[in-house]
Amino acid sequence: MAASQDPAISRRNLPAAPTEDEARARIGRTRERWERETVAVWAVAREDGGEGAGIPTSTGIDLAADPRDERAKSPSTGDILGLAAWINVALDRGHAEIAYWVLPAGRGAGIAVEAARRLTDWALHDLGLHRLTLCHAVADEASCRVAEKAGFRREATMRHALLHSDGRHDQHLHARVRGDDQNDRDDQDDQDDRGNERP
Repeated sequence: MAASQDPAISRRNLPAAPTEDEARARIGRTRERWERETVAVWAVAREDGGEGAGIPTSTGIDLAADPRDERAKSPSTGDILGLAAWINVALDRGHAEIAYWVLPAGRGAGIAVEAARRLTDWALHDLGLHRLTLCHAVADEASCRVAEKAGFRREATMRHALLHSDGRHDQHLHARVRGDDQNDRDDQDDQDDRGNERP
């Protein structure tokens, strides 16, 4: 509910869920998609926010391990900092798109970057996906920085691809492909080698 009422989140995420019943219905649909393996959603919470399954991170946040976990269903409101998810998951094609938002109390602390890095590592190395995408409104410069810091390369600008409450927006498409980490290391090695060459 807090996310739906935050202007920065509600402006870029449609449709809003302004009532508790609508929020519960959305959670129910998300559980169904989790069961069908087309979405994977985690609440991002303070690591010390109480008992609950999760993955500790270097920023002191916790990614709840499974939305079906009873301990993850009802954390205290103050513990939740945001959401991180894989949407449009296609296991047969090895593709998924990352989505996230961060509440005001968690902004500016690198939480979205850390969550994106952790989920990307899991998707590429544990789940075995091949191509991951991250899309955001061109005007959303913070998400562009998140994408770059999490290793997602910008590939394109898609015109009028997003419909927000204030109209249509152009969208940046970023992607990570399995092997990018190695390719990045190889590129850096090549640059280092060239820097050490004598003329």
